[in-house]
Amino acid sequence: MAPLFQQPFMSGGFPSMNRAGGAVGGWVELGRTTLGSAGTNIDVSSIPDKRYYMILSNTYAGGSPDIRLRLGNSTIDTGSNYASRWSENGSSDSTQTSASNLIYDSVGNIFTDKFNVGYIANVSSKEKLILNHSVDGDAGGASVASKRSEFAGKWTNTSNPLDILRVYGTSNLSTGSELVVLGWDPADTHTNNFWEELASVTADGTSTDMSSGTITAKKYLWIQLYQKGRAGDVRLRFNSDSGSNYTRRYSQNGGVEGTDTSVAHISNMIGYGSTPSFGNAFIINNQSNEKLIMGHHILQNTGGAGTIQDRMEFVGKWANTSNQITNVNILSSSGNFPSGSILKVWGAD
Repeated sequence: MAPLFQQPFMSGGFPSMNRAGGAVGGWVELGRTTLGSAGTNIDVSSIPDKRYYMILSNTYAGGSPDIRLRLGNSTIDTGSNYASRWSENGSSDSTQTSASNLIYDSVGNIFTDKFNVGYIANVSSKEKLILNHSVDGDAGGASVASKRSEFAGKWTNTSNPLDILRVYGTSNLSTGSELVVLGWDPADTHTNNFWEELASVTADGTSTDMSSGTITAKKYLWIQLYQKGRAGDVRLRFNSDSGSNYTRRYSQNGGVEGTDTSVAHISNMIGYGSTPSFGNAFIINNQSNEKLIMGHHILQNTGGAGTIQDRMEFVGKWANTSNQITNVNILSSSGNFPSGSILKVWGAD
């Protein structure tokens, strides 16, 4: 099983997510490049051979509306060895075959910030398969909804593992744009894991509020929420900000996109009910930039294989450009969080 949730793990039939940042064999940072001046390419090279990679890229407004991805072994492959499938804001898929790059991010305004979280399966003798989700801040402020794209692609090399990655813009990316490559392999024994547990909260069934408390400010945040049952729509706030400073774009069960602008929270779960649900979200948390967030959630519905579950995918932003997130607050619109529900916050710089 690919380790998309390698550090938090299952225990007792639900995600207790108790693996600490120093545990053996979690995601480890393999390389990072941060632009010291505006440029087109962000390369991370000399990447060790790992079974799986996780890619975090944060590109700043600089005149490049589209972000591309290339891979390689020793050198970047610029041949016609890539295929992409992607969707923008929930629209019908577009495709590109026998191309010289992968379409990694294709939505948004030219002069906006973007945040991407991707995964690569890396086996020497197999084509390299890539998944990615992105959020684009679009125009600044909470009056304009963020945009999103989802992407699946492959690099058709079946002779070598990859050892170099390039994220690049169709024109210059601004100073501070960054690419971070994490790796995981079943044989790993390191303890210097990238993701550090910042907060772990278990509900006691008496409150409509689950708060991380004050957490250490980190550049990258990973939020996980497990609800042992459901009481109401779940809403997300940061730093106790209840002003109209949030946006959201979302799709439920693959349906038509909805948007919320200038709202007092990010509504990030689906529907109502009494069955378990699980959510996963990533945030880029730079002090002087809007905080971009992407997430996915699943609601069990009635138990058994005869009833289909519900899902939601969303992006959003907190339009604060003065402070880093140092508190994550999850609110229920009605009813207490069931006892045993868990909020986890992980972070890394």
